[in-house]
Amino acid sequence: MAVKKRPDADKLPISQRIDSRMPNPGRRQMTPTDWAIKGELFMNCSCEVVCPCGISLGKHPPTYGYCQTWFAMQIDDGHFEGESLAGLNVALLIDIPGRMCEGNWKVAAYVDDQATNKAYNGLLKILSGQAGGSTGVFNFLVSEILGAEREKVVIEKDGRRRRIIVGRKIQGEIEMIPGKDTEVPVSMQNTQYWMGPVIYPAVGLKSKVRDYGRVWDFEGKSGDIIPVDWKGPRP
Repeated sequence: MAVKKRPDADKLPISQRIDSRMPNPGRRQMTPTDWAIKGELFMNCSCEVVCPCGISLGKHPPTYGYCQTWFAMQIDDGHFEGESLAGLNVALLIDIPGRMCEGNWKVAAYVDDQATNKAYNGLLKILSGQAGGSTGVFNFLVSEILGAEREKVVIEKDGRRRRIIVGRKIQGEIEMIPGKDTEVPVSMQNTQYWMGPVIYPAVGLKSKVRDYGRVWDFEGKSGDIIPVDWKGPRP
């Protein structure tokens, strides 16, 4: 009697794979909701200029095989379930052991101490991916939340320069790279980067991180400045 061969596991539809049916107690549950953020995100990381991660959608390995970075975001306009997020600043510490797309990110969040309780909790849901939408990918990439706290997050813009101060925990300054026309910074347009299609490469001028056992210095390393227009999932 012929034995019918079972299909290989990697050829099964996603919906039939056992790992998609088994609950994962460590996985945060995504609860899509109504939210939106417009503003600017800037960052400095351990890669040499220019960081390959954004333009390759995280598929290219970082310069040294890992990514250590801080993010800063100034929210010009936005809301979470009707609660205004306008005028708030947020910072993230992110430690990634390999290529961005492979996940296992460890993240700490610093949310503006002026945020209301609803705005604070909403921003944590957005930045962890739980709220779905533009940042929903974080729900799959972030494996550990190192911590989340209210902090005075100071963000300053000065021409091509961007600065962030979160006490002694994050102190960073980056500068856009000038182009042939020195009044116009170099930019990458029409990218598929989920954070935003326009990226302004930058260089770290002063960049120190001291928190959660991490002591990093990204002076002279790669930075990005990205206009963001993020939204929650459509109803």
